[in-house]
Amino acid sequence: MPTPHEALIYLMVITSASDRDMTDVELARIGDVVRSWPVFEDFDHERLVGVAQACQKRLHEKDGLEGVLAEVADALPERLRDTAYAAAFEVAAVDLEMRMEEVRVLQLIRRQLDLDTLTVAAIGRAAKARLRTLT
Repeated sequence: MPTPHEALIYLMVITSASDRDMTDVELARIGDVVRSWPVFEDFDHERLVGVAQACQKRLHEKDGLEGVLAEVADALPERLRDTAYAAAFEVAAVDLEMRMEEVRVLQLIRRQLDLDTLTVAAIGRAAKARLRTLT
């Protein structure tokens, strides 16, 4: 069972890997989130790569994505579920282009975390507003 920190990272990795192309921009965003979000203030940042690799390994096991998502939901306290979805959405939206695979993974995440429609919409809108450029 992952720790809450690991569960948050797993969701970001799953989202990034959903289209089989973990871009440098997405990987950098994962690093930015882990370094700057208050929920990670007591996480050892040196563990990030190892946690991401453990997630990828876990995805290749028998129960794959569904098993990882179930473990993540069990590991996260209720109060961190919207934070977890927000972290995953940040990774999906960072390149300003959301592929169908990313949309599908986000749907699976919000279903597994039992997030309501208004919360999901607010997180999506906030991330898009934050990442918008002038051109």
